[in-house]
Amino acid sequence: MSLEELKQWFTIKHMLDMLAEYRSFGVIPGVLLPMAEAFLPFLPLFVFVMANAAAFGLWKGFLISWIGTSVGSLLVFFLVRKIGRQRFFSFLHRHPTIRRMMHWVERRGFGPLFLLLCFPFTPSAAVNVVAGLSGIAMQQYMLAVLLGKMVMVFMISFIGYDVVALIRHPMRTVFVAVAIFLLWYIGKKVEQRFALHDGK
Repeated sequence: MSLEELKQWFTIKHMLDMLAEYRSFGVIPGVLLPMAEAFLPFLPLFVFVMANAAAFGLWKGFLISWIGTSVGSLLVFFLVRKIGRQRFFSFLHRHPTIRRMMHWVERRGFGPLFLLLCFPFTPSAAVNVVAGLSGIAMQQYMLAVLLGKMVMVFMISFIGYDVVALIRHPMRTVFVAVAIFLLWYIGKKVEQRFALHDGK
């Protein structure tokens, strides 16, 4: 499969067609796609969430995506917490960057993690792995994931729930593009700010 074919496969239209085709399975495909992104971070979570909102409506689509991505993130965290401290993974603990990130998570705790997970372009897969390797309390990370993902998924769902309007009204498309850019820009600034404070 070429890169062009892969891009076409992950369009919102294709996601909607797929969700309609598998509608007999109920919400299962809509939950599994965001969940899979936690294990395969190259998958486009943004597209999955927008497709769910467009297919199932704002609130139901939001709930489906939130459950899927939250469960996926927590599963990665639990798996890393379970097996990440075994001898085979000891090289991760010795890696300077990983160790620095682990200490950052342990020192900063809930607040910064919650803020990072609120933004859709945060590399949440890396955050899940590092948190699993760190000594952060399980309950603390669960709360950060559930609340942070709630904010992030709702923002994307709100943007994508009326995908037809995006096509028919170019100005709304421009507004959405600006909103997505701002989310990306603010998220990067938050990451840089925390990194700067951590280096002091």
